[in-house]
Amino acid sequence: MIFGLIVAALYALVFFTGDKSPTPKLGIDLQGGTRVTLTARTPDGSKPSQDSLRRAQEIIETRVNGLGVSGSEVVIDGDNLVITVPGDDSSQARTLGQTARLYIRPVQSSAVSSNAKAQAPQAETPAPAPAPQNRPFPAQEPGTPAPPSETPAPPADQGAASTEDQAAAEIAEAKKTRQSTDPAVQQQAMATLDCNASDPLQGNDDPALPLVACSTDGTTVYLLGPSIIDGQEIADATSAFNSQQSRNEVSLTFKSSGSTTWAQFTAANIGKQAAFTLDSKVVSAPVVQGATPAGSATSITGDFTSASAKELANTLKYGSLPLSFQASEAETVSATLGLASLEAGLIAGAIGLVLVLLYCLIYYRMLGVLTALSLVLSGVMVYAIMVLLGRYIGFTLDLAGIAGLIIGIGMTADSFVVYFERIKDEIREGRSFRSAVPRGWARAKRTILSGNAVSFIAAAVLYVLAVGQVRGFAFTLGLTTILDVIVVFLVTHPLVHLASKSDFWSKPSINGLGAVQQVARERKTAASARTSVGAQAKEA
Repeated sequence: MIFGLIVAALYALVFFTGDKSPTPKLGIDLQGGTRVTLTARTPDGSKPSQDSLRRAQEIIETRVNGLGVSGSEVVIDGDNLVITVPGDDSSQARTLGQTARLYIRPVQSSAVSSNAKAQAPQAETPAPAPAPQNRPFPAQEPGTPAPPSETPAPPADQGAASTEDQAAAEIAEAKKTRQSTDPAVQQQAMATLDCNASDPLQGNDDPALPLVACSTDGTTVYLLGPSIIDGQEIADATSAFNSQQSRNEVSLTFKSSGSTTWAQFTAANIGKQAAFTLDSKVVSAPVVQGATPAGSATSITGDFTSASAKELANTLKYGSLPLSFQASEAETVSATLGLASLEAGLIAGAIGLVLVLLYCLIYYRMLGVLTALSLVLSGVMVYAIMVLLGRYIGFTLDLAGIAGLIIGIGMTADSFVVYFERIKDEIREGRSFRSAVPRGWARAKRTILSGNAVSFIAAAVLYVLAVGQVRGFAFTLGLTTILDVIVVFLVTHPLVHLASKSDFWSKPSINGLGAVQQVARERKTAASARTSVGAQAKEA
């Protein structure tokens, strides 16, 4: 009854929540994915060090882990990082690769962007379209020919002016105007800054200098003072929906020094704005309503969706990248193994299941039918869980994960064998099928729990220590271990218990326990004979 309610609840979630698609998400090796190449940009145009690239790779992989087992890949290719994510959505790869350099700066003045009014009728240039997502990559397309975002290879006659030199020149030029301490230059920068164009200063602004920056939606230009707090002072970041304000927010908790600085700033600047800048763009610029006590959380507000708020919190939680990157156009990656491998894996699993069922039917007779029913119900539950995990935490099922599920079939069968053998042990001691079931279960459940505990610990250790697809294998192995316990306790044992009370199932020709009962009778006869002989010897 309980198991049936669990399965019904799972499939209600599958068919009536989210996108309502009853198919699990597949990994890169089975369905292909989207690849984005991140080209490192240093302020002086020098070549990035391998240590910086490795650190950036580790941070991005940590961000991937923070989103769940998503099956993404992050590899170093020369001076670039290549991020591949399952499916055809390139926004996830771009989000994972954002520099995420957060600074909190006081707002000195603000103005409507010079191109904000012209933004609406430009139906053919959807550069600021991702504004509701509030990402530091609002557009990867160049707004004007001057600042190249997707920089093509320089002409051959400009070999000295490499891409790195051009990037360094663009950053230096942007700093001269947008980070000038001259008020006249600052006002000129505010009037001429194109918020629709790609930002050469992205993630490379100097926190000790003022900054002229756009809002993420490109409608407002801000003149900001030097940074008072940087992202290294963030202790934790979470996303939540504020039901009172009806908006998604990102809540920040600062470390001790950052918390003290923020408390002092808010106390001295009530009624003024403070801008949260991420990669040289203003994510939020709220008005300080009152002093924030040291140790209290602070919220970043904006036009966030639930997904974008979660992505921003995840990015800030695991730290900023040591380098800023320029993302290339997304490209489609074909499946490395393909559907043929998926079909082969499913066939292998089906063959394994059939062999297990045949063994149980031959050796345990009709008790094997209970085994089959338990395995089928276990598979029904596993499928629903795979769909829901893909929908809500981004879990993708790859070939390694399928291997973990197949191994789980054998582990579940092991639990049945342990249970049935304990019943047979009780029957050998002379008990009936009905009385052997509860006694056998009392002995078997301890063994089943111990065995599954060892398997789960092994899967957990493997998940923590492994990387890449091995983590998917460990995840599904641990999941099937937990489901094995649920199925044995909520399905197999109740069915066997009901069968023991049935006259039909108690027949030796049906339950396959006739040979064991014969052994019990022979032992009983032998014991009686020994008792009789002993009694006669005493009389003599």
